[in-house]
Amino acid sequence: MTRRLVRAGVQLAIFASFVTLLVVVLDNRFRVLPASIHGHLPSHYNGLVVTDVTVVTCSSVNVFSSCKPNPQTAWSQVEKDLYLRTGWTSSAFVRFERKKEEELLASDQVVIDLKISRLVPEYSDKPEDEKETWEQRPGGIWLKRTAKRHASDSQKAITAVDVLFGADAVDPRIGWEVKDTPLLLDSRTEALEARISVRRGDPTKTKKPVPRINENGRFKIMQLADLHLSTGLGACRDPVPAESIPGQKCEADPRTLEFVERLLDEEQPDMVVLSGDQVNGETAKDAQSALFKSVKLLVDRKIPYAAIFGNHDDEGDLSRLELMTILEDLPYSLSRAGPEEVDGVGNYYVEVLGRGSTQHSALTLYLLDSHSYSPDERQFRGYDWIKPTQIHWFKNTAHSLRTKHHEYTHMHMNMAFIHIPVPEYRDSRNYYRGNWSEAPTAPGFNSGFKDAMEEEGILFVSCGHDHVNDYCMLNRDHEEKPSLWMCYGGGVGFGGYGGYGGYVRRVRFYDFDMNPGRVMTYKRLEHGETEGRIDEMMIIDGGTVKGPDPEL
Repeated sequence: MTRRLVRAGVQLAIFASFVTLLVVVLDNRFRVLPASIHGHLPSHYNGLVVTDVTVVTCSSVNVFSSCKPNPQTAWSQVEKDLYLRTGWTSSAFVRFERKKEEELLASDQVVIDLKISRLVPEYSDKPEDEKETWEQRPGGIWLKRTAKRHASDSQKAITAVDVLFGADAVDPRIGWEVKDTPLLLDSRTEALEARISVRRGDPTKTKKPVPRINENGRFKIMQLADLHLSTGLGACRDPVPAESIPGQKCEADPRTLEFVERLLDEEQPDMVVLSGDQVNGETAKDAQSALFKSVKLLVDRKIPYAAIFGNHDDEGDLSRLELMTILEDLPYSLSRAGPEEVDGVGNYYVEVLGRGSTQHSALTLYLLDSHSYSPDERQFRGYDWIKPTQIHWFKNTAHSLRTKHHEYTHMHMNMAFIHIPVPEYRDSRNYYRGNWSEAPTAPGFNSGFKDAMEEEGILFVSCGHDHVNDYCMLNRDHEEKPSLWMCYGGGVGFGGYGGYGGYVRRVRFYDFDMNPGRVMTYKRLEHGETEGRIDEMMIIDGGTVKGPDPEL
């Protein structure tokens, strides 16, 4: 009896499996299951898929022309004028239709490829790719669409569309691809190099990296100060030399990024700090395109990075909060907006864990927003300052972390990064090493942040802002003991000013050796002594601030 029941159970299981397989195969071809059931089945992408893409033009003086899609339809719009707001009365936008898989009708087709071309794109050599034909849309857009069932589950399915600008446009987001050819709507979109970027498949959730001291006890931070990237190639300001290659015109952003790329490969930093003015707002009519360029090289090399803003980042079309929202979602980004109740955007800290598997922090980096221009030009001309709410947040955070840091059986170090220097950078009575080529444009009001850093055990602070200054200055306490190093990163970008007697762009590094508790800092040049470590010096020894060697 038992054997007969087992046999019947096996036969029933086989039959049920066969029926299930048959239903899945039929649904895959003919969609036999109702939408209510189908929506709960496993699929590659259970969100929205693109079913059409087009370009529309509109005019502010034509009452019959609308620059917004009908909200009653499934059409969305990339809210970027393809003319970058240069048209007197006309604008153009990319629109795309998206639907949920369970809402797809029999007449709907899913976009599986998109190309930009004046002519019909060449067909693939693969027979399976020839079943769908290319469909033309305005702006030189060609779509390949399919009505094949479950096409929305495929890695080929396009699920999102965006627009970037510039011949050097890049997209660091996982799963996104910038089209090689700009939109061919007219001469203006071609000149602005308006490019479509598409995402295929399910959006990938990026896991925040966890920086950690290497097994040999070393950790290297690269500071990128004042990249000043534009929308498009950008214009060089005060380049030295005028042409890196004789006969080749200087293009700001490509030259800046070639310099950064060379140092990334030679120095192989463990982390990068972008210390403000990544975006040159005045020449970045699409700030997203400029911001993407600032991190693409880091994403490609899987290097964690943290960013703060300068006084130019939000002078384009995006606010600080909008820029930080983009940064927070990018791969390998450690950037955060910080507490809403604290002044500014980008007040946060990053913990670098100790070597091995410990969950204790070996390094703490405090990053603060130094804002932009003075809110009181009549009394304090120039630039803004660190606010009381920020200092309060900083001190409270340092206090809250102190107990946990003391539990770490090895050495722990604290440092800070800001964009605009604190007023103490002006004190010429202090020892300093490096170039002091321009007057430090620190704020006229001293809010006391330097004192707060010393009280909370910050060993060094590094800033940007004044491009041609690259010195490190030693502050001493009331007992004349070394208490804090205050360093400049030195301007990196050719889109920002140089000059002052032939300034060569440079990058500062901080090389930590946790075994003896030492920090070495030095700079690398874009031109001239490109192999050397300029002004190399030890600023921390035994986990404490170290004064200059007697011979220096």
